[in-house]
Amino acid sequence: MLVATAMGVTSCLGNGVEDEYKDWREKNQNWFNEQQIKLDDKGKLYYTVVTAPWDPNAKVLVHWFNDRELTKDNLAPLYSSTVDVKYKGCLYNNTPFDSSFLSTTPADSISRFTIGNTSKGGVIEGWGIALPQMHVGDSCRIVINYPQGYGAYSINELIKPYSALQFDVKLVDIYKYE
Repeated sequence: MLVATAMGVTSCLGNGVEDEYKDWREKNQNWFNEQQIKLDDKGKLYYTVVTAPWDPNAKVLVHWFNDRELTKDNLAPLYSSTVDVKYKGCLYNNTPFDSSFLSTTPADSISRFTIGNTSKGGVIEGWGIALPQMHVGDSCRIVINYPQGYGAYSINELIKPYSALQFDVKLVDIYKYE
């Protein structure tokens, strides 16, 4: 009886973060859903859906800006690779929150990441899904839904919980490729 009462009280109270950011989450989710069906000027889907090999529910959207035929023979990173990228990150409403394009030092600490390591120097899951699909020299836009981004966590005053993220990325190099 005590357990049932506790469950009832908990369900009435709701999840504070989820409730507080309900409108923000819905706007971000709606925007992500719109991007999935966005068409280019030829009537074809603008983005390619890339699904994580380890989780069929984890996906990102990728649009390549370059001709992939020209880079298909270049190196592609593995899930454990350390890559040098140039990137610009924006929220769903095009509010920028980070960029390495202003850095002129090759392979600096701002633009070098280990793909599969989400701890220090690593990347969010969405990048881990998208980057292994790229080849050195590729430039693309990656759209990441909040579960493959920062989830229900706030990173700073700009990246709120449940934020969908958009990155323009250029894969510059693969550090110590093995």
